[in-house]
Amino acid sequence: MHLRNTAVVVAAYASGLLALGCASAANGPDGDGTDHGNGSSGNHGSQGVQLGPRPFYLVNDMTDSRLKRQLQRCENGPFRRTDFSIGHRGAALQFPEHTRQSYEAGARMGAGILECDVTFTNDRTLVCRHSQCDLHTTTNILTIPELAAKCSVPFTPADPTTGTPARVQCCTSDLTLAEFKRLRGKMDAFNPLATTPAAYLQGTASWRTDLYSASGTLLTHAESIQLFRKLGTKFTPELKAPSVQMPFQGDYTQEQYAQQMIDEYKAAGIDPRKVYPQSFNRNDVLYWIAKEPRFGRQAVFLDERVDVPGGYEAAVASMPELSSQGVKTIAPPMWALLELDRDQHIVPSRYAEAAKAAGLDIITWTLERSGLLRDAAGPPPTYYYQSIAAVIDNEGDMYTVLDVLARDVGVLGIFSDWPATVTYYANCMGLK
Repeated sequence: MHLRNTAVVVAAYASGLLALGCASAANGPDGDGTDHGNGSSGNHGSQGVQLGPRPFYLVNDMTDSRLKRQLQRCENGPFRRTDFSIGHRGAALQFPEHTRQSYEAGARMGAGILECDVTFTNDRTLVCRHSQCDLHTTTNILTIPELAAKCSVPFTPADPTTGTPARVQCCTSDLTLAEFKRLRGKMDAFNPLATTPAAYLQGTASWRTDLYSASGTLLTHAESIQLFRKLGTKFTPELKAPSVQMPFQGDYTQEQYAQQMIDEYKAAGIDPRKVYPQSFNRNDVLYWIAKEPRFGRQAVFLDERVDVPGGYEAAVASMPELSSQGVKTIAPPMWALLELDRDQHIVPSRYAEAAKAAGLDIITWTLERSGLLRDAAGPPPTYYYQSIAAVIDNEGDMYTVLDVLARDVGVLGIFSDWPATVTYYANCMGLK
């Protein structure tokens, strides 16, 4: 934490504003709700902004450059919440994704927008999960026998003699809301060689942690709306593709599902200008544009077409069509927006240029969702950096990539699993 002088520290301790090195959420060290260099600002919903050591570590790790020196000059803040920083499932680098604790951490790190991936239970309640069928890797369901018995695919242990991996699939649509609420979130991980359900739940990546998995509180979508409002953030719900056949139970259609998500914001009295509904399904986006235009004008088309053979070229060619259909914002993975020029400099890609030429706004995903960047070149190359992996060789390159995305590509925001990293950059560069 960066405080200007010892007198400030003494005064903060004396007034009870500093506890374990963290400034009060209600007041900065000057007692006026404004921070003057400790990385924590005043009232932002119920929490202040605290970045922790990681952004400073990344800046110090950068190769010497004008950008590094510019970022170093910002180390004393102040740091405030910014819509440029989008909490991807909260703060999923270290907190179990889509849990109350992950969302609160993301807001405290300055994310101005938080994401609830939306799917549904057997009794059609909308809940926050990245996938309809990920409960076996993101929750403790396998430790609760009566709930594990409801899984679509029961646990089958691995067979070491044949090399057959363990098998299981547990979906939100397998459970009622009451059953779903009995679960506890954990880091998304599994052990394919497991011979017991308990062992299957292990496998957290070495660059993540289980330290915050003791109390991963799961939320309904409606509960996430109330939490985000309390935290003072905006909302970006993603309508997840169903893993069950639609219409579900014979009469719950995709359109009803898409409408139900919007209806929960309307019922909560949320200003549509604060909501950025997303989907990988273009038809969902077009539905919102046509049926809920106040929400649809901010709808985001998440573009994964670039991940299939020929999809990149098709996506580039389709930009004018998307614009003509009323799509305003497109969101591809980071690698699709970046490429290397002949001098091996990172520059905007043809995809990025085509999107801008068509008048589309751009956001992207996902920063801080990889292991060590020194390993980005692989083999195989790290997914999010695959188009530029040849020039990524240290952790500080995170900010080099972010700078090109912000300055040259002109993204409006970026999803991150550790929002503090993006919050630091956005504040330093004066981005809102």
